[in-house]
Amino acid sequence: MTGTVHTFKLASVLLQYPGPALLGGVDQLEAAARGTPRGSREPFLRFIRWLATTPPAEVAPHYVDTFDLRRRCALYLTYFRYGDTRKRGMAMLAFSTAYRTAGFEPPVGELPDYLPMVLEFASMSPRGEQLLRSRRADVEILRKALHQAETPYVDVLEGVCAHLPGLGRRELAVVRNHFESGPPHEEVGLEPFAPPEYMGGEAVRV
Repeated sequence: MTGTVHTFKLASVLLQYPGPALLGGVDQLEAAARGTPRGSREPFLRFIRWLATTPPAEVAPHYVDTFDLRRRCALYLTYFRYGDTRKRGMAMLAFSTAYRTAGFEPPVGELPDYLPMVLEFASMSPRGEQLLRSRRADVEILRKALHQAETPYVDVLEGVCAHLPGLGRRELAVVRNHFESGPPHEEVGLEPFAPPEYMGGEAVRV
């Protein structure tokens, strides 16, 4: 397993909901982080130290508050730019096509632009890494949103971005324009960006 592949695989795991299996494997996660390349090693270790020193009863609510109740921090790569609009549906076709072409079977019921799944795909296939690289601006938008939210999860995105190409002029313009405006609000019947069980009547923040 190459360093980049190892990085994407570990990031995919770290961005999953922090259930007992994840929280019970902190020592293994730390060992895996120490095996990642230099650019991702320190941010991954910082994040895992936070996991290890934060009570489990606080970690899970923090995850929900960060990713499920904040529109700007949703873990869906097309959401920030397109919200629940028709344009988002078209953008997600690129993900579905890439999975189908590579013979990758996404989990049933998950939207194709879900970042942990894209990272898993990137760790398994050159087509997956190409797909992730093609969404560099979207990854950067999420990184900026997590930084603004002052969450330790930004370190996971820092580790991923260390192994992605730098942002070109066009991508920087996309990041600037869409980060300032936030996700559009038009709804067209797509699945909600947060799992229904976490919505529970709580207000979604921007």
